[in-house]
Amino acid sequence: MRRPYSFIILVLILIAYSSCKKQKDNTELLQLVKEWHDKEIRFPERPIFTLYGKDTVDYSIPQSTYKVLVYVDSTGCIDCKLQLQKWQQLIEYTNSISNGEIPFLFFFNPKDYEELCQFFKRDLFDIPICIDFKDELNILNNFPSLSQFHTLLLDKNNKVLVIGNPVQSEDVRSLYFKKISEMYDTVNEKEDNKTLAEVSPIKADMGIMKVGEIKKQI
Repeated sequence: MRRPYSFIILVLILIAYSSCKKQKDNTELLQLVKEWHDKEIRFPERPIFTLYGKDTVDYSIPQSTYKVLVYVDSTGCIDCKLQLQKWQQLIEYTNSISNGEIPFLFFFNPKDYEELCQFFKRDLFDIPICIDFKDELNILNNFPSLSQFHTLLLDKNNKVLVIGNPVQSEDVRSLYFKKISEMYDTVNEKEDNKTLAEVSPIKADMGIMKVGEIKKQI
């Protein structure tokens, strides 16, 4: 069976990511892509979403054509992994081309909960988020150890279309929007927002004029 175009592109991106690694590592990454492509993601039964990690909000995972899932674990430098301002820019752009129909689902399994909340307030990150203290999302899906593969573009059935972090890689970002453009005509939308005006040269016959005479043409 012929593989989807997006899958082939993603394989090429992964090879570029790992160009400095050994062939064995390349093979493992390609195998990872095969395993995760079209995999159905399972969500906790009753995830609780909050603002800034504190105030509970009435929010449930929508049944949308596409959704972006971001899982952040407690390993390494959390602030480095968050890049909240870049996510805000990406979300704003995505909303502009999809009329806000593509939800971004953030699940955090924090090592330092209070520190995480401080990051949300510092960057004014007002997107509903899930603080997954029990790491249920990861337990249900067993995410890869590499953090760049903890971000997924899902379809309406929660199956993986693209795996990779669009705020860390321009190539992955392009792949996300290439897939999204299949539903939303992003090219035409950009063109429709442009207003063009053309003024033709104006000619008027003023007749014979004397020196110092003033004539007006309407």
